[in-house]
Amino acid sequence: MSKNKRGLRGLAATAAFGVMALGLSACGGGDAGDGGDDTTTVGFVAVGPEGAWREANEQNIQDTFTEEAGYDLKYAPATNLDQKSQIDAFTSFVDEGVDVILLSATESTGWEDSLKRAQEAEIPVILLDRGIEPDDTDLYVTRIAPDNLEVSESVANWAVGAFADGAKYFVLEGPAGVSVVNERNEGWDKVMGGNAAFTKVGAQTANWSTDEAKSVMETALKANKNDIQLVFAQNDEMGLGAVQAVEDAGLKPGEDVRIATIDGTKGALEALAAAQLSFVAEYNPLFGETAMEVVEKVLDGEDVEPYIIVPSETFDSPEAAEAALPERKF
Repeated sequence: MSKNKRGLRGLAATAAFGVMALGLSACGGGDAGDGGDDTTTVGFVAVGPEGAWREANEQNIQDTFTEEAGYDLKYAPATNLDQKSQIDAFTSFVDEGVDVILLSATESTGWEDSLKRAQEAEIPVILLDRGIEPDDTDLYVTRIAPDNLEVSESVANWAVGAFADGAKYFVLEGPAGVSVVNERNEGWDKVMGGNAAFTKVGAQTANWSTDEAKSVMETALKANKNDIQLVFAQNDEMGLGAVQAVEDAGLKPGEDVRIATIDGTKGALEALAAAQLSFVAEYNPLFGETAMEVVEKVLDGEDVEPYIIVPSETFDSPEAAEAALPERKF
């Protein structure tokens, strides 16, 4: 898409939604003509409140796509993680004629009609973090995210190395129907599926929640007479809930039960530094600059890869966590 076309779309949107534009400009302390054709309007269909990782990710996007950088970012978080509210926001952005839509989907399915509508309006869509199913790359430009398969495989490979004789393990999963949950299961199972030394005693969603994870793990420990040596928590908050359940059961996290998590938030690294967690795989949320570069390329008519992987790292010891904490931004 050319810059001229972007400018024409911006003018049309201003004509159709003048009151809204004036209101948004007033909130920013300027007037309706401040950005002119140089302002890129971005609709951000977001997830909203969902833990430390999500907060860091969405704040990073908002801090990147600023008025000073030449953007009018319209942030639309979901209402209670409800997909319908996301679809409504997406539809509004298409009707308004934004230049580009950033989408972090609460559900992986059910997006075909919305994406086709954006395509018909010649509005490019960029997926942030979560993928969609079916994964039809003709309906969106690219997905920007860390590689969930690689991240979860790193957790499983650590577990294989940490338990020479195998272990009984439990998986704390994120919400059903979310692409990252499916991918994290796939990566873990790729390593663990054929390993006879490891026994899966159960798996249950705890919806990314510390409190729910504590409750789920309390039940799992009782059902298995505390005979669980390993917990794979698909995010940090659930891993911290597992720590509480293990301690309440009179067991020692890090010794009797080793807990591995994904995300790499400050709270998880602090728990790893205290030897409560045993392994933390980062799922880097700070890719606002990458997203901005991709938006510029797309609107200038340049080609981009269909999946742009955000580099992430792992932490396998209290020392590694302590070294990372002073610079941790999320």
